[in-house]
Formats: sequence, C-alpha cells, structure tokens
Amino acid sequence: MFSIPGKTPVTVTQAAEARIARLMEDKQAFALRIGLKKGGCAGMEYTMELAEAAAPGDEAIEQGAARVLIAPTAQMFLFGTEIDYESGMLDSGFRFRNPNVTDSCGCGESVNFAPIEGARAGS
Repeated sequence: MFSIPGKTPVTVTQAAEARIARLMEDKQAFALRIGLKKGGCAGMEYTMELAEAAAPGDEAIEQGAARVLIAPTAQMFLFGTEIDYESGMLDSGFRFRNPNVTDSCGCGESVNFAPIEGARAGS
C-alpha cells in the first residue's frame, strides 16, 4: 500500500463503521472489499463487495467491529479517502470523500483521477 508511517490509508467514519459491521454480521462476511473498475460517465466507479477472506495484496483496515479490504489495484487511488455512510429520506449509502478525484459525473456515481506520472497510454 502507498502509505505514510503512522497514518491510516483510508479513514472510516463512525456511521460507516456501524453500517459495515452490521453488513458483516448480517451476511457472516469477513470484510467489505473496496475497489475500482472502469465505467460510468467520468471513467471509474467504486466497487464494494462482502468478502469471505482477504485476497493476496489486499490492504486491511480494522476499526471497531468493521473490517475494510482495499483491492491492490485501487490502493494508490484511494489513499487519503474518508468513507462515510449517510442516511436520508430519499437516498442512503456509502460516500467516498477522495482527495485524489479530479472529476466526477453529475450523479456522483463515477469519478476520474489525474494521470499517473510514468504511466503509458493503453497500459
């Protein structure tokens, strides 16, 4: 993981911690895995799935009864992200406050990141 000693790579709010712990308990899951995939208007979409075990290269963040796994291909894009859970009358769900995002679509479902230095087009 791209990290700074003594700093958690991803932070989880108390609301997100409670929701993740409940999902894990309800589904008897080991953790919630977060990743990224190509898609959406802006180019990338967050993925979330309950996991039965950590996969090779996953970065684990544990907070209270919640455990979050970050997929290896998403780690550099998620560093510094705050994961929150918001409940509302019309919409409830996880929110990602990611300082690495350079653009997002109007509905907020997809994001884009600045090109990585040294990366070749089509890689």
